[in-house]
Amino acid sequence: MAKKEIKKNHQEMTLMQGNEAIARGALTAGLNFYAGYPITPSTEIAEILSAELPKRGGVFIQMEDEIAGISAVIGASLAGAKAMTATSGPGFSLMLEGIGFAKMAETPCVVVNVMRGGPSTGLPTSPSQSDIMQSRWGNHGDAPAIVLYPNSVKESFELTIRAINLAEKYRTCVVLLTDEVLAHMREMVELPDFKNIRIIDRIKPTIPPEWYRHYDENPKYRTPLASYGEGYRFHVTGLAHDLYGFPTNKADEIEIMMKRLRKKITHHIKDLVQIESFRMEDATTAIFAAGITSRAAKAAVKLARKSGKRVGLLRPLTIWPFPDEAVRKLLGSKKTVIVPELNQGQLSLEVKRVLGGIWNYENRKTRKIIEVRKTNGELITPVEILNAIKEVK
Repeated sequence: MAKKEIKKNHQEMTLMQGNEAIARGALTAGLNFYAGYPITPSTEIAEILSAELPKRGGVFIQMEDEIAGISAVIGASLAGAKAMTATSGPGFSLMLEGIGFAKMAETPCVVVNVMRGGPSTGLPTSPSQSDIMQSRWGNHGDAPAIVLYPNSVKESFELTIRAINLAEKYRTCVVLLTDEVLAHMREMVELPDFKNIRIIDRIKPTIPPEWYRHYDENPKYRTPLASYGEGYRFHVTGLAHDLYGFPTNKADEIEIMMKRLRKKITHHIKDLVQIESFRMEDATTAIFAAGITSRAAKAAVKLARKSGKRVGLLRPLTIWPFPDEAVRKLLGSKKTVIVPELNQGQLSLEVKRVLGGIWNYENRKTRKIIEVRKTNGELITPVEILNAIKEVK
């Protein structure tokens, strides 16, 4: 853990690396099980938790590969643990079947994907944002997706806590996206008073075991979750299942199951979606950027403002579900939208999807979307985004 620590107004100021912040956030959220396989650039998460979890009565296991890692995480969660693993692109690909199983079995867990350049082994020590679509659509079939993406070391700490909270709250696998630069950069972080941090635990059943249904229905699409060994009988499978977890081919039971998977996301959009709006009030040009690229975008906004250009930034902290409402509301009236990203246009596709059918009545012409892309392992700079702003007439 970080060695340089000072106290400020009873709060802790710590010099932390991004991966360390993730490990520390997970421990703060109550993580007590980690299984995984080391892979650059996520390895520090495993290294720190291998040392810290046993001190707190938790369990750390280095598995033989990523498939075993996600499988162990699911099993530990079913036994009642708050469970997590961390990986990068190639390992994330291997975990996708397990992630789909966790969503189907409605088993809380968190997967951290520290993105690096790809495809295949690609650029192990260089940043990328090319797993954004994979984090939503990577596992086969229709399944819910909650994906968070910080842009600082402090947010890496905060969103790790939020990811574990949301996994426990909604009984699903939550993905925390980060990238090589965020993972390895160091910043002074003012940690909150730990007494004021909200920690969410899964809902436990309060009914007699004979009344228990592992996938019970309720209007809020949140159901109690018994753990193995607590006396409650239930079945877990990746097959379509009924309310008790047993496989079914009945159309009405399958429809209930699929509706629950969908509604636990769509019914709670306001709880799930987080955004940052910066200088958007009077902006005629907007930038939509996430993660490490949003830091360059904010710097470009400040530079553009100094030269008299009205530019703002909309940043999603929640990538999935995509912030459709915020994009429509905050970008819908803008003359130009600039989307910088470290991939070949994954976020811009979503922006176009949301805004594609909207006519800009104020300007009496269709909106212009400018893409700024890099896939060579280098970051997008504020100057490169500023150059795109200068193209706006």
